[in-house]
Amino acid sequence: MFKNYFKTAWRNILKNKFYAFINITGLTVGLSVGLLILLWVSDELSFDSFHTKASQLYQVNAQIGTGSTKQIWGGVQAPIATFALREVPGVKAAVRMVPSYGYSVFRYGDKVLKPGENGMFMVDPSFFTVLDFQMIKGDRNRPFPNDQSIVITQTTAKRFFGDVNPIGKVLKGDNRDNYIVSGLMADFPENSTFKADVLFSINLQAKSYSATDYWKSMDSDWGNYYATTYLQLQPNVSLKSVQDKLTQIHIVNQPGAQASEVSYLLQPLTQLHLYHADGTESGMQTVRIFLIVAILILLIACINYVNLSTARAMLRSKEVSVRKIIGAERIQLFAQFVIETSLFFSVALALAFFTVKILMPFYNDLSGKQMQFDLLDPRVWKVIGFTVAGTLLASSIYPALLLSSFKPINALKGKLSIGVGNTLFRKGLVVTQFIFSIGLIISTLVINSQLKYIREKELGYDKSYVFAFGMGGMQKNYEALRTELLNQPAIHNIASGAGNIMIADNTTSDTNWDGKNPKESFLIHPMHIDKYYISFFKLKMESGEPFTGVASDSVHYILNETAVREAGIKDPIGKMFSLHDTRGTIIGVVKDFHMASLRKKIEPAIFVYKPSCWKMFVKTNGKDASLAVETAKKVWTKYNPGFPFEYSFMDQDYDSMYKTDQRSGLLFSVFAGIAIFISCLGLFGLATYTAQVKVKEIGIRKVLGASVANITSMLSQDFMLLVVLSLIVACPIAWYAMTRWLQNYAYKTSIQWWVFVLAGVSAILIAFITISFQAIKAALANPVKSLRSE
Repeated sequence: MFKNYFKTAWRNILKNKFYAFINITGLTVGLSVGLLILLWVSDELSFDSFHTKASQLYQVNAQIGTGSTKQIWGGVQAPIATFALREVPGVKAAVRMVPSYGYSVFRYGDKVLKPGENGMFMVDPSFFTVLDFQMIKGDRNRPFPNDQSIVITQTTAKRFFGDVNPIGKVLKGDNRDNYIVSGLMADFPENSTFKADVLFSINLQAKSYSATDYWKSMDSDWGNYYATTYLQLQPNVSLKSVQDKLTQIHIVNQPGAQASEVSYLLQPLTQLHLYHADGTESGMQTVRIFLIVAILILLIACINYVNLSTARAMLRSKEVSVRKIIGAERIQLFAQFVIETSLFFSVALALAFFTVKILMPFYNDLSGKQMQFDLLDPRVWKVIGFTVAGTLLASSIYPALLLSSFKPINALKGKLSIGVGNTLFRKGLVVTQFIFSIGLIISTLVINSQLKYIREKELGYDKSYVFAFGMGGMQKNYEALRTELLNQPAIHNIASGAGNIMIADNTTSDTNWDGKNPKESFLIHPMHIDKYYISFFKLKMESGEPFTGVASDSVHYILNETAVREAGIKDPIGKMFSLHDTRGTIIGVVKDFHMASLRKKIEPAIFVYKPSCWKMFVKTNGKDASLAVETAKKVWTKYNPGFPFEYSFMDQDYDSMYKTDQRSGLLFSVFAGIAIFISCLGLFGLATYTAQVKVKEIGIRKVLGASVANITSMLSQDFMLLVVLSLIVACPIAWYAMTRWLQNYAYKTSIQWWVFVLAGVSAILIAFITISFQAIKAALANPVKSLRSE
């Protein structure tokens, strides 16, 4: 029986090659794109879930400050882990990870190499037992036999030692310290939030404290928030009770007026990648959007199949009637048409597998991932199973029910009508299809408009043709070297600062000023700069004067407008301001500038004078940029022999801040274009079928004098009305969705009216071209051929 079903289905495909081609092409494209998107979604949702204890692991975050300057930090004080293990019920284990910046290069024999792009960290030994990162060689229970031991990844080992066993080999950091390789790890999985190239013992951080420091030891340092800390909790432990206990421990160990302004939050390990520390969405919104896009594209492909199948139901009515008369039951007819749909899907799925395999390298480049389409991977089949089952059910049920429901007597007499309900249903599917497509067009235009806004937004400073690098040994001769470099025609200006103007990553609440409310905490970003910095970046002064380099500048401060406003300081010039232990005077207020992503509001900042900072900024132009870099490199190498010269242009650094947004925007544009293509493919098939059904009507109209334009208009107008209706429905839905999406940005573009006009005109024009092609072809046909049989 099933063999007969497949034979019939295959013959039907061969008999109607044109419609089979449209159906299979639409399904293939829909399945291919749907699989690609869902593989991406699956990869995003899988982050950190490979840890067997993932459901018990939480990152400790600190909520600092009060009022509008309140922030949540991912790093906490190192003693949190120690006290949590000792005093908090339900805590089974703790892991700390502290970034290490002690060495810029390592040496082995004649090789001088950087550690790698993922950086170096100091970790607790529990890192290897609590987390499931694979240890290939070495003892995961005793990873650091001594404080001069290190664990490296396979890629790092390959770079330094080739194929030789790295265990026991010695790496020298910056010509100073020797470290023995005690462990070899597999490279960190791509779906791991945490990655590293070299791991040191946390004891190195503990040894950096001394009895003469303000904080005498690592476990007594309650003022510095630098340790990423994970806690493993026992099942069914109340998160709130752990959070409250950590907060109380902090208050006890760091007494003072501001102690109660710090509280702790626990964030599940599996949410780190897609959620902010406060539980709000970050990347999860993008994942949800792309999941919706995948479902929409698959639905559009299914709608094409359903529309063409139901539209052509009349042509198969006699076949169904004959089968019923000779004894076929409805369930058998239903099974036949489901199997026919399954055959279409089998062909489309095979083609989709081939397409995905071919496109995967390009897709990885586009999405910035390293995904593999491996048919032996259970995760891949999970995605495939979900996709195929959903689309097959959506595409087969209704056509099979309709095609198996004909009354044989009416069909054989030629009196069969598929009914107004089915026609309306088919029109409803076309409207739904174009609602999705037009919505995607509008969303694409808004996303690209926001990305354009980001690129062109006035940031409040000039970053064009500026490159930066760490000075190292140059710093002690900064002024003399600055003068020497400025004599080079390719270099226009030079300044120094303690960090990147685009990323204010240093924050403190240790401030005071006249009139400060002692019950409120005020967070501010200190930025150490030289006297050239403000003019170099063309920062504008709202009032007062910039630093001039005089001795008294060591107790002078410059605040941004937000700092003055949030602090509530009236007429700030000449007022007292205290930062840490230094009491000084406000000499200027700089206009606000964007020192972070446009997703964040401008925050309080304070400029502190330092004659020479560790980072040099060099201004050049597009024409002389390479010469300026080469000149700076020669001077740098003279003072830092044996170390690689590393620099970056600020324009590139700025673009990298929005790399994820740019990729998402590009992918969204591609997917929107594919959705339109699939919709038009179905529309083309329906227009072809309509012309085929009305071939005699068209012939009669031509004989009676109808022009090509009249016939084209007749065949097109119904479809165009459906597209216009789709536009009316899609616009408010897309407006609402994009308004929600733009809320992720503190600074955003507005949704202009022209976006909807452009989307509507584009959709109507594309649909009209699609329909008109077939309509004009039908209108130009010889009416004699269509009327010959009458």
